[in-house]
Amino acid sequence: MESSSTPEGIEPRHTCLKLEVTEGPIFVKGTWYPSHFSLFITDGCHAWLCNASEEDVRERASQWDQSVSEYIEFAEKCLGFQQPGSVYNFADAGNGHRRLSWTFEKEGTKLEWRWRCKPSPNSKKTMVDILDFLMDANIRLSEEVVRKTKSVERLREEAEKCLEQSEKLSVEKQEFESEVYAKFVNVLNSKKAKLRELRDQLSNQGAAENPPEEEEVSTDGTEPYVSGSDDVNIDERSDKDISGTSKNASPGKARGRKRNTRS
Repeated sequence: MESSSTPEGIEPRHTCLKLEVTEGPIFVKGTWYPSHFSLFITDGCHAWLCNASEEDVRERASQWDQSVSEYIEFAEKCLGFQQPGSVYNFADAGNGHRRLSWTFEKEGTKLEWRWRCKPSPNSKKTMVDILDFLMDANIRLSEEVVRKTKSVERLREEAEKCLEQSEKLSVEKQEFESEVYAKFVNVLNSKKAKLRELRDQLSNQGAAENPPEEEEVSTDGTEPYVSGSDDVNIDERSDKDISGTSKNASPGKARGRKRNTRS
């Protein structure tokens, strides 16, 4: 099986899968193109190759009622990640050849795909190629882990800063609210005092504008007391009393004597 040329501008995809088969663990490196693919396989001692040409892939896809792209996509899925429920095998096919096969289920039916692999003309080079790919992939993963770790550390630091700032803002908010509430209480109390003062003033003003009705006449003949005229009234009454006393002194005494005689 010969591999066709790669279309210009299209980068192939690469996968590498460790499979546990009856004969022991093997590594399968896949290189995937739009219309064909190639496999490098090693058990650590020997190596095999499988070059699926465009013609081979087209024929297999036709047998399974699939397009070429669908066939390659499904093969990459099965050989890029070990599928649960699938049975993988790497059996002897004679003359140093091996047959790589895997099962899958479709519409309730167990099916199997198989590809014949020939011995690598240079097993050492094939194994080195697989190891180089694994090493490069490991380095990329390690670098990615380092980047992710740094990113997580940075996010954790930012989260701690945000938490600290949030606590600080919460304390400041409580202090601000307490201060505002205290000022509000003072303002409210002063307003209440002002309202009470105004209410008292209105009450006094209303009492002054609406004096009470005439007081009851005193039975002892005394005149009602009027504030603000004490001095004048006292002087006038004093003058009247003095003059009245001097004029009526004699009749008063006579009346007194008459009452005594009657009694």
